[in-house]
Amino acid sequence: MHADQQLSKSLKPRHLSMIAIAGVIGAGLFVGSGAAIQQAGPGILLAYMAAGIVVILVMRMLGEMAAANPETGSFSTYADKALGRWAGFSIGWLYAWFWIIVLGIEATAGAAIMHRWVPGIDQWVWALVLMVLLTLTNLGSVKSYGEFEFWFASIKVTAIILFLLFGVAAILGLVPGVPAPGLSNLTGNGGFLPNGPGAVLAGILVVVFAFFGAEIATIAAGESENPVEAVKKAVKSTVWRILVFYIGSIAIVVTLLPWNSANVAKSPYVAVIELFGIPGAGTIMDVVVLTSVLSCLNSGLYTASRMLFSLSQRGDAPKSWTRISKRGVPAAAVLASTVVGFITVGLNYIAPDTVFLFLVNTSGAIALFVWLVIAASQLVLRRRMGAAAKDLTLKMWFFPYLTWLAIGSIVALIIGMVILDTTRESLLLSVALAVVVVGIGVWRYRKGGPGRAEVPATSETSPETAEAGVGSGPAS
Repeated sequence: MHADQQLSKSLKPRHLSMIAIAGVIGAGLFVGSGAAIQQAGPGILLAYMAAGIVVILVMRMLGEMAAANPETGSFSTYADKALGRWAGFSIGWLYAWFWIIVLGIEATAGAAIMHRWVPGIDQWVWALVLMVLLTLTNLGSVKSYGEFEFWFASIKVTAIILFLLFGVAAILGLVPGVPAPGLSNLTGNGGFLPNGPGAVLAGILVVVFAFFGAEIATIAAGESENPVEAVKKAVKSTVWRILVFYIGSIAIVVTLLPWNSANVAKSPYVAVIELFGIPGAGTIMDVVVLTSVLSCLNSGLYTASRMLFSLSQRGDAPKSWTRISKRGVPAAAVLASTVVGFITVGLNYIAPDTVFLFLVNTSGAIALFVWLVIAASQLVLRRRMGAAAKDLTLKMWFFPYLTWLAIGSIVALIIGMVILDTTRESLLLSVALAVVVVGIGVWRYRKGGPGRAEVPATSETSPETAEAGVGSGPAS
């Protein structure tokens, strides 16, 4: 491996497009949405809309910075420039930690499905196989990551499109044997808000984390041939992705079936497929969920490794992690992510209700921290530009008003996590972890301290802009 070799720029437009389209479609949509529907009833649509608006605003802000200066470290490098080196250090490590924990969660979920299909092989063996498979994929080349993600994403997208088409046809009474429900399931069974508006507010906290992952496209764009255009397409597609895939599919579930149905609570999508009379609904959904799990594993390992690579480039992680293989892959960073990932998978089998649960809870609110840092960085960098902002090729709408709205909304979500009993422990543990990491970052980059250093010049940042502490694009 060579420290001076560049990352491969081999992700093609179709890879980036599919990563962007399916980046927010995870197993949580197919399975976890049932609990959210049970909590808020049909009003969960309002929760998805509210959470979706926050994500759209955050992605627009991130897109503004990324289009002006696409970097592998994405929001972590922008935090470096806007808020200080301690901020980039802290949010970069927290983000990498989040995705490493996700590896343990998703590998276990995928192994459970494989064990149901092939019960003769222990579940932990399947988890090991899945981790090894996706590690080899990421070590091979960034193109192999892109190809795997393209096909994983294609299956997810195809499944949801078919679900939407069948759902609309059923609502219109065009599916034989399925009576058109009209608005009965939306207005009956206690009405649109059967558990009151408070349940909708609580529902936002449940569904908002399902959208985390949209930012992966801006990280992957740094390894494409035309990163600026890739970022623009990814950000602009966020709106219709959320409207169609999330809100559209959830609307079909609550329109076709009573929100308080036991089948909806268990698996809303399986319940709808069974309503259509399609045989093997459970197996079909298992295939889709397994695909989503593998996609998340693939992207999680990719994202964690690229963030560790970026941190290493800036002197915030072991220098050896900057080494790049002949295939243009930061192999050392991939292996570092994998090692910790294997440990978390092992802990999920050895101590699932103690150690592993504790680790999962420490990552529970990191999504909100990341979004808050993105918003704060965009606010600072945009104001630092002054009149030069007119040259931006992708701008945040109605700056600074919507930026402040996003910041206020994220802070409100954090406060909401404190209020709700179900999320309080996760928030407190996440805050405790963040305090430790931020404390290390502040100590490391204290004025005159030994760790203080400017952002090093890389292939993505010129020496001049590195010295100035701003990006090479106009957004800095």
